[in-house]
Amino acid sequence: QVQLVESGGGLVQAGGSLRLTCAASGRTDSISTMGWFRQAPGKEREFLGAITWSRGVTRYPDSVKGRFTISRDNAKNTVFLQMNSLKPEDTAVYYCAANRGSSVWNYWGQGTQVTVSS
Repeated sequence: QVQLVESGGGLVQAGGSLRLTCAASGRTDSISTMGWFRQAPGKEREFLGAITWSRGVTRYPDSVKGRFTISRDNAKNTVFLQMNSLKPEDTAVYYCAANRGSSVWNYWGQGTQVTVSS
């Protein structure tokens, strides 16, 4: 089992930045890829990007490319989501997730709230 805990959410003004942290524990040797998602009220969960655990290869959807950056610190079993130029529509609960090498996200954190004020 892998446990994921997000932190770093909060209230920020439009145009500001925020860095979210996801700390992994447990069977981290089973992790292939870490991902970030978000879900706003009344909307579907949205994929924000992912990073491979071993090589640090990243991928992003076009919707956040250039504004959001994912990085990792393998020594601390931690993944980060740096968000810049935040907009009110970025307001959501942000989740990190991990998979073991398939397209299924096997583990999820509890989420952290990000609120962007206009």
